[in-house]
Amino acid sequence: MKNILVIYTGGTIGMVKDENTGALRCFDMKKIYEILPVLKELNCNIETYQFNPIIDSSDMNAKVWLKLSQYIKAVYDLYDGFVILHGTDTMSYTASALSFLLENLAKPVIITGSQLPLGMIRNDGRDNIISSIELAANTDVLIPEVCIFFDDKLYRGNRTTKINAEYFEAFYSGNMPSLAKVGINISYKEHLILPKPEKELKVYENLCEDVAILKIHPSIQISHIDCVANIPNLKGLILETYGSGNAPTNSEFLSAIKRTIEKGITVYNVTQCKAGKVQMGHYAASYALREMGVLSGKDITTEAALAKMMFVLGNFSDKTEIRNLLENNLRGEITL
Repeated sequence: MKNILVIYTGGTIGMVKDENTGALRCFDMKKIYEILPVLKELNCNIETYQFNPIIDSSDMNAKVWLKLSQYIKAVYDLYDGFVILHGTDTMSYTASALSFLLENLAKPVIITGSQLPLGMIRNDGRDNIISSIELAANTDVLIPEVCIFFDDKLYRGNRTTKINAEYFEAFYSGNMPSLAKVGINISYKEHLILPKPEKELKVYENLCEDVAILKIHPSIQISHIDCVANIPNLKGLILETYGSGNAPTNSEFLSAIKRTIEKGITVYNVTQCKAGKVQMGHYAASYALREMGVLSGKDITTEAALAKMMFVLGNFSDKTEIRNLLENNLRGEITL
């Protein structure tokens, strides 16, 4: 039988009703078989690890991502797969960060959560946990990557975005189909799943937090750009541009971006759209950006772009290498 570790970081999914007060509280993950006795029917051994204190997803940060990756490294040889219970608000950021920190991952790391607490009569957490563990323990199809399972779909984690705060179908992957769909049976799309690496797991220990995101909008002022560019120690700036990477073409805007690059700040162009990709030079509105050295994120999500830039700038220093890493696929996060 496969050995699966369930890691509870926090979030809505772990809340149950207190028998005395009726209020929702965090449940003890060690009692997972009591909360979900049906798990005993799965053909795997389940162990648990719980953050203390648990962390609301709104408080997720680079330190927690590094803690998670280092913990997985420490126990990697003891388990066949990992399921991380996490709040939904920053789940896509965490999935993206872990995908870059865990190089040559040869085991499934599946992140899941819920829109309703597990302790409510009607909730989505029960099925999300059961399905995630079943996917991680599957003996027929190996999923050697960081994924998000939600509602009834398994997604590559660094391709996802949370798009809904009300319905169970909370996540969207506009540029990458789901890897599996859970119904009466589990239907895998094996041709989309990353191959198992031949090299040993390598876990990185650094993330650069000196990165900012600037969303381009019709009333953006040059002073806004200069203000962001003048953040002390800023090393990377993600531009969320229109459509296929377009931005204003007036000389004042372009001069502000050029000044930013001349400060030694790496500028990364991603689209505001939930699907599609940056094609700098396809329209005149992006040609100048390409010419001055703005890097293309192609069809990467903003969440993955942030995590990737933090990873690359935190572990590499050569400008040419940084450019190549940001513009090329590392963990299935972009389509070339």
